[in-house]
Amino acid sequence: MTGRADVTELCFTPARKLARMLRARKVSATEVVRAFVAQIERVNPKVNAIVTFLPEQALKAARAMDRRKTPPGPLAGLPIAYKDMIPTKGIRTTFGSLVYEHNVPAADHVIVERLSAAGAIMIGKTNTPEFGAGSQTYNKVFGATRNPYDLSKTCGGSSGGAAVAVACGMLPFADGSDFAASLRNPGNYCNVIGFRPSPGRVPAWPAVNPWSAMSESGPMARSAADAAFLLSVMAGPDPRSPVALDEPGSIFNRKLERKFAKVRVAWSRDLGGLPMDPRVPAVLERHRKTFKALGCIVEEAEPDFSGATEAFETLRAYIYVHRQGALIKAHRDKLKDEIIWNTEQGLRLAPEQIARAEGLRLQLFHRMRQFLEKHEFLLCPVNQLPPYPVETEWPREIAGEKMGNYLDWMKSCYYITITGHPAISVPAGFTAEGLPVGLQFVGRYRDDFGVLQLAHAFEQATRAGERRPAAALQ
Repeated sequence: MTGRADVTELCFTPARKLARMLRARKVSATEVVRAFVAQIERVNPKVNAIVTFLPEQALKAARAMDRRKTPPGPLAGLPIAYKDMIPTKGIRTTFGSLVYEHNVPAADHVIVERLSAAGAIMIGKTNTPEFGAGSQTYNKVFGATRNPYDLSKTCGGSSGGAAVAVACGMLPFADGSDFAASLRNPGNYCNVIGFRPSPGRVPAWPAVNPWSAMSESGPMARSAADAAFLLSVMAGPDPRSPVALDEPGSIFNRKLERKFAKVRVAWSRDLGGLPMDPRVPAVLERHRKTFKALGCIVEEAEPDFSGATEAFETLRAYIYVHRQGALIKAHRDKLKDEIIWNTEQGLRLAPEQIARAEGLRLQLFHRMRQFLEKHEFLLCPVNQLPPYPVETEWPREIAGEKMGNYLDWMKSCYYITITGHPAISVPAGFTAEGLPVGLQFVGRYRDDFGVLQLAHAFEQATRAGERRPAAALQ
């Protein structure tokens, strides 16, 4: 493998297939890592997705794997770059913040433990906004990550570096995390899969507040099959995570093929009246016929999202006191305005407001649960507008409606977050300007596998995710 085409094709080989090739020794771990290093060195300067790049360490680990006598784990030498919110032992982890610019953790996150044990080789970290706050990936440590389909636009966030790296073939797949929209938004903006699984599906350790069930880790990939493959290693119980589900990750190794004849799905254009840039429904509306062709019964409907904004904003602010309350006092001058605002919102909360928010969340869960008893899936937009200029911190207006704060434009995702149901962003097409638009699938409580099955059927029918980002790759 010496030519650029050979390297690029290897880097875009599906992760499952590449792992099989590695286990069968049809390709060595060293060859694979070299190919991804070359791809990162060629493409990353354009998009700034990979930070704290570790090519020599990765190649050393790959050579050691090739010398092994024992069978490799399921990931068999595939490279991985962890989101820079994930602690990595002995490897710089900044959380996108000047406060932790030189931070080197003493212990790995449970995700790092699991993927390493399964044979993944760390090649670096992926960029994130400061403390993962905001669905736009920029920070004062590493700068902004650019959209690979239009380098003048944002890639979304907060798992923006992960989405861009996967879209550009710099990684076969990636981990991410999602509080308001942080797996689904960048997946949508970068034409890849971003899957927010059910609370507790992927254990969290270490975690400041592991009981909250608001921020969840999940996979980013170029296909539903590869997302399921990564999730099969990420998921499963862990005694250090008090809300971790008991089901093993191996349940995601089953085949995703399923017939959807007479499956009732709900189609929502705007989740009950959210403002929508007309370019989004222009792409999505034609997919009603895609689901009808799959045999689904498509009906216009959505659950009642009354109270979602109050519940989400209150509980998010409360959690920010857990996470950043002490930092506000010690390092206020190093924190971006949105983090200060969100944390101070939490510090001003009365106990009655938190209690009311928990009650509203419970009502939202049950309304979604009951809604999905009739409709097995809810189909709706991921984002309310396509990718916007990378210099803009967050959209101040959508379709003529002003946004009140940096969270307002993420309602199409955080309305789902607050219900606790699994949701995935799947590539659905492109605007006239060539900007990606995704479709969000919401499944029944803890039916993560069902969500992946529908995503797989949809992507097989549309092939929208196969379009590579020419702006970054040419």
